Amino acid sequence: MTPSAVIQVKRGIGDVIWHLPFIRAIAAAAPGGQVTFLAPPTSGARELLAAETCVAETLYFEHSGSELRRGLNLIRLVALMRQRRFRTLWILDRTTRPALAAFLAGVPQRIGVGLTRQRWLITNRGIPQSHWHDFPIDWLVTLLNQMNVPLPTLEPNLQLPREPVAAIGARFSGRARPWIVVGVGASHPDKDWPQAYWAEFVAGLCRRATGTVFLLGGEDTIDRAEDLIARSTAANAVNACGLKLIEAAALLQQADLFVGTDSGPMNIAAATGTDAYALFGATTILTYSKFIHAIVPEGGPKPGGMAQLRPADVLERIAPRLSVCKQQG
Repeated sequence: MTPSAVIQVKRGIGDVIWHLPFIRAIAAAAPGGQVTFLAPPTSGARELLAAETCVAETLYFEHSGSELRRGLNLIRLVALMRQRRFRTLWILDRTTRPALAAFLAGVPQRIGVGLTRQRWLITNRGIPQSHWHDFPIDWLVTLLNQMNVPLPTLEPNLQLPREPVAAIGARFSGRARPWIVVGVGASHPDKDWPQAYWAEFVAGLCRRATGTVFLLGGEDTIDRAEDLIARSTAANAVNACGLKLIEAAALLQQADLFVGTDSGPMNIAAATGTDAYALFGATTILTYSKFIHAIVPEGGPKPGGMAQLRPADVLERIAPRLSVCKQQG
């Protein structure tokens, strides 16, 4: 049982990825060099962090829903923390409920950014309120600096289990390289392209690519990807939307290029050392990794900005990379 834990409440896959350098840094300063990580089940953290030696265990908890549901979830979280007898909890967000749960569970050391009412429940002084409008990554950089915890890098450098990596390599070994993964779909409509844009892009990419084009997304994009492949009439396209999360991560690690929306697959691609050309039409550009290459509308991200990113322009942007194979580690 580890005495130190880290909790993050964001529900996305990408959120786990960019938190990873902070988790490692906190673990390196913790007794035994490991922490327990708590996150919502939608984050896929248990699968993604299975090979991370700094994480002793990943525990899932729920915190959203109606006020009644949130209250019940808070009670469950308190019980979980009491059962685990954590001595220290790092709260990687400005939300109040995890800090309240830790307080009620009797966790002695509760460390957080303290930008909200959370500051009355943590045991450190919190970061200055002047950071309120900063990006969350900047909150955590400031927090670790304040707590004298070294943060060597913001690069996630995600480690994956060998078995799924080998299995995906064998499964697609007959497919020509370069392997180009297209991230179809997004967690919010404002971050996505309409199907007509995707159809134009996929058809154009399949014509230009000398290797294999993999369409990747969640299970809800399987039919959508099938439609795009049918429209493109391409023999070099593969519908990979049915892959499990760890299998998708293994494919992204072995890919030569990723292009798609600001999404979980984009974050995983960058975290595994694959150059990711990401469409930031309406969302804040992520800069934590040198492998993220932002494609933005003129004037930068804005409401409705995805519609201003034309498929032909994106194809021209990635054209120099379509025949390049990366050095596989």
